[in-house]
Amino acid sequence: MILIASMSRPEEHDKTSTRGDLKRKFEKLTGVPALVQHYSEITPKLVDSLPIEAIFITGSGVPWPEVDPRKLDGLYEVMMETEIPTHGSCAGHQLLGFFFNNDFGEMDKLEDEFTRRLRPGEPVSVSEKYPGWYLQSGMYEIEIIGQDPIFAGFGDTMIMDEGHFCEVKTLPPDFIHLARDDNCEIQCMRHKERPIYGAQFHAEAWTENYQDGKKFMENFFRIAGLID
Repeated sequence: MILIASMSRPEEHDKTSTRGDLKRKFEKLTGVPALVQHYSEITPKLVDSLPIEAIFITGSGVPWPEVDPRKLDGLYEVMMETEIPTHGSCAGHQLLGFFFNNDFGEMDKLEDEFTRRLRPGEPVSVSEKYPGWYLQSGMYEIEIIGQDPIFAGFGDTMIMDEGHFCEVKTLPPDFIHLARDDNCEIQCMRHKERPIYGAQFHAEAWTENYQDGKKFMENFFRIAGLID
């Protein structure tokens, strides 16, 4: 079973397409059932009670200051101990940064860590969400800088979907830096001892014309033993 940890707002959880689209996408890719659970409902007890073989933490459109850290305590406890292969995408990647860079239990507020200010002449995002801040949006070439099974079949670069104002500013001490680009230094990272991955890009958002994300996710599920 694949556990999809949805980072949507609690009141939007039942409405988000993540419940259906991503679940079906992963089930088709692996042939394994997927369960979508809101992040506030994930606890070590829940994870231990289910035959979970992989965990995927989704992106989010919610500013971090609006997220109650205490509703993430259960997921934090899981991440501190689990040996289950895990991948955090976009906000899920940033969440791993919060978990492993801080004494998370003592944090009473999470802050947005913006990429950078817009440079002179750069186009302004159509989004009014964070005026004046750079939005990395679209398909970008990512430089692979570390060897890892997650990059099986890739060369020195890959094309991935991006959609973020924020990023992980500091590589957690227990993680290895795996990929970057000129807009975001920590595009991908992995725990040194456990199969926990984070990526600022959306590998799960591959398209017919851009298939690198599919290959990346196949590699992740292969690491989890769900694909031969």
